[in-house]
Amino acid sequence: MTAYKYETHLHTSETSKCGCSSGKEFALHFKSLGYTGVFVTDHFLNGNTTVPQDLPWNERIALFCHGYEAMERQGAKLGLDVFFAWEYSYGWAHFLTYGLGKDWLLANPDLLRWDVLDYFDRVHADGGYIVHAHPFRESIEIVQLIPGKVDAIEIMNSGRTDESNRHALDFAISYGLPRTAGSDIHSTSQKKLCGIKSSRRLMGGVDYIEAVRSGDAVIFDESRK
Repeated sequence: MTAYKYETHLHTSETSKCGCSSGKEFALHFKSLGYTGVFVTDHFLNGNTTVPQDLPWNERIALFCHGYEAMERQGAKLGLDVFFAWEYSYGWAHFLTYGLGKDWLLANPDLLRWDVLDYFDRVHADGGYIVHAHPFRESIEIVQLIPGKVDAIEIMNSGRTDESNRHALDFAISYGLPRTAGSDIHSTSQKKLCGIKSSRRLMGGVDYIEAVRSGDAVIFDESRK
């Protein structure tokens, strides 16, 4: 049976300050590794972004999409599926948001003024989904968990220790939440990768979360030499 392989957590150098590789470089990289698709999850405007704060909202969103758009263009040439998502920050807590697009961001210029719970509710009301990324990072000062508002937990993150990932797994089990994984990759030189494999080709963020919920998304963990 064919397994379709996906990276679910990636930061480009165009949009995330922590990113070291460009969207084009990542597209070439993941195609060479045999992946079917990638979700670009750059840090949103309330996180570690390259986008200036003193611009009109539509200009900020245009800049925010540069990394994704560069990767999507290259991916289209290569036959690599590239999907739009983002990593929303609430203090030390980070939430991967899937299933919504650039138009949704443009239509909500007051987004950064929303309370975090309002953000979750609005995302869900408009058909999006939220995954709590690396909930137990070693370096954070305060662990903030909102199990009643998220759709899944990232229980494996390649940038975290085994202990942190075990805590994330325990959290997911305790609340009966679906589990997923992502490399949180910032550079093509990163050796350790993880993500999900599906028995079918995914069409986007909504399809991805449905696969996670149904059990069709199988977590993989691997290290390249």
